[in-house]
Amino acid sequence: MSYLTQNEIATNVSMLNRVAQAVVTEPGLGENNPDNWAYSNQRKWAAAPGWSAAWESAKVSHPDDGDPETPAYDPGKDEGVITDGMILSQVQSMVASP
Repeated sequence: MSYLTQNEIATNVSMLNRVAQAVVTEPGLGENNPDNWAYSNQRKWAAAPGWSAAWESAKVSHPDDGDPETPAYDPGKDEGVITDGMILSQVQSMVASP
C-alpha cells in the first residue's frame, strides 16, 4: 500500500468515471449525481484493500508505455487491473457502512 498510489487511483479520471457508473446501479445512493458521489468519496474507495497492489503491478508490467510525464498506459482504463466487480464491491461496502 502506498499513499501516493492511492492518490493516483483517487484522481484518475477513468476510475472516477467507472466508480460513478457503479454508483448509478446502487439504489438510493447517487442516482441524481453519481459523479458527485464518486468525487466526494474518492479517497475512501481508492484505499480499498488490494487496489494499490493491483495498480502498482500493472504499472510495473507496462514500463515502456510512455514517459512519466505523458504515459500512454492508463491502469484506470484497464479492466483487468481493478475490475468492475472490485469497484461494485467497494461501492456496496461503503453503502452498507455509515
